[in-house]
Amino acid sequence: MPRPTRHDQIHLTAEPGCDVPIVHLEAVAEARRALPANDVVDVIARTFAALADPTRLRIVAALAVRELCVCDLAATIGLTESAVSHQLRQLRGLGLVRARRDGRMAYYALDDDHVGTLYAVASTHVEHMSREERS
Repeated sequence: MPRPTRHDQIHLTAEPGCDVPIVHLEAVAEARRALPANDVVDVIARTFAALADPTRLRIVAALAVRELCVCDLAATIGLTESAVSHQLRQLRGLGLVRARRDGRMAYYALDDDHVGTLYAVASTHVEHMSREERS
């Protein structure tokens, strides 16, 4: 019988919880002080919701490599220019991508290094998870 993976071991055990219902006041106070303001939480949630869409995530992945125009983005991810433009509007509205005009052309890039870092960390996390499941 093969040895269960770490993932299976975790999910086969009972749900973790408190055996004794005691609130650790210092721990709760420290955690509460670290909580961001509600408006910050809302923006973070919208950012992650935007990145949860596979099409928008592909756009971010492509723009993490280099600046691209709508035509190049459409060719890269296999969608129409109209569909890409629609997604870019949403990403721009959240401040995840920016446009640069060069004559009649608009070139898109990630708004700053933080967006690229979000994508890179998520990718690394998924790769790490995949390696653990393979072993």
